[in-house]
Amino acid sequence: MSDHEKASFFERIKKGLEQSIAYSRGELTLRTTVLPAPPPPASPKRVLSLRRKLKMSQSVFASTLNVSPKLVQSWEQGTRKPSRGDLRLIQIIQNDPRVLDWLLLPAGKRGFPARAGRNGTRGARRTTAAA
Repeated sequence: MSDHEKASFFERIKKGLEQSIAYSRGELTLRTTVLPAPPPPASPKRVLSLRRKLKMSQSVFASTLNVSPKLVQSWEQGTRKPSRGDLRLIQIIQNDPRVLDWLLLPAGKRGFPARAGRNGTRGARRTTAAA
């Protein structure tokens, strides 16, 4: 149990007020963290459209998302909705389908995904052949 959890309610209020005064005097700085917006909802039509755009069967799409084919089928029929984690992965794949190239590599061959160049293509490695 941390000291904060051990402190009484009054002690926590008092400490908060002291920190507020210190901040007002410029003796304390506060850190702001910007959190990403939640992923957009995925309608049955959106899930089906993405899977078809990727030219994947329900089984392959399910395997890519690490879920069961029955779950993908339920999403597409509208009987279930993707979880927050599944929604984020669907959003990532929809925004940049090239991430699938990386996801589908064998685990031992995965490096960091290639970054897109200015024209949206991956930078190719240049090699020169001996003459």
